[in-house]
Amino acid sequence: MKILISGSHGLVGKALIKSLTTDGHDIVRLVRGSPRGAEIEWHPNQDRIDAAQLEGFDVVVHLAGENIASGRWTGEKKRAIRESRVKGTSLLSESLAHLSRPPSLFLSASAIGYYGDRGDELLTEKSAPGEGFLPSVCSEWENATKPAIEKGIRTVHTRFGVILDRDEGALAKMLPPFKMGIGGRIGDGKQWMSWIALDDVVNGLKFLIADTSISGPVNFVAPNPVTNAEFTKALGRLLSRPTLFPVPAFGARLAFGEMADALLLSSQKVEPSVLRDRGFPFTWTILAPALKHLLATDERG
Repeated sequence: MKILISGSHGLVGKALIKSLTTDGHDIVRLVRGSPRGAEIEWHPNQDRIDAAQLEGFDVVVHLAGENIASGRWTGEKKRAIRESRVKGTSLLSESLAHLSRPPSLFLSASAIGYYGDRGDELLTEKSAPGEGFLPSVCSEWENATKPAIEKGIRTVHTRFGVILDRDEGALAKMLPPFKMGIGGRIGDGKQWMSWIALDDVVNGLKFLIADTSISGPVNFVAPNPVTNAEFTKALGRLLSRPTLFPVPAFGARLAFGEMADALLLSSQKVEPSVLRDRGFPFTWTILAPALKHLLATDERG
């Protein structure tokens, strides 16, 4: 297959390209800098893309977006988070909708931030959006694919949970303090954390490419979410380190501002109903074995 991928330098993009290339697919990157080799240039903030170069792709995977966990959420940061997702998706979706040879599949990233802070409520793809900044961004993000859907392109919104990997993302940021024995739960630790191993993200995306019957939102989370306290305990146990230094809610808010409530203290107990019902074979369904695998890999360097 000929596959176009945006966000190719991110955590998911790099892993997906490596796997798809190994499988023998023809991969082209959508980049914002000067194109080199198998790359197409675009500038979503300027609504600029050479749509003619998008002709003939079988699949388009759209993963680009401003990192939501890098720095405090100033007004400018929140604008960048929203516009990088909504404007980029709108531009790409509209461009695909006007092609004479559009792709058969448009995989467009989203996030479980769509559901907002929901306590102990079990959330599926059919659950309503929550309230607040991230739910509104995710709703607009998904709605921006409307032109592609109206064109008849099979469109999937991949609602990613907390992606676990040893080198990047949430786990990579947690490891240094936990290894030093100064890790601990955040707030009261009762908030649910819906996680997924990077291997399952990549395999799940490939599963969606192969299963042509799936469209709409798909939760990318493992079948067994854990609370923040359970995650803290599991990570500390595997590292053989104490977890006696909790971060109180007020401390998290003092350090990270609004981002603390949205990312660290928010509770989302999410179920991967679509992937489960379609028979996707998760490699990692329980947190402790998944962490053990990642940490063993980390120790091997």
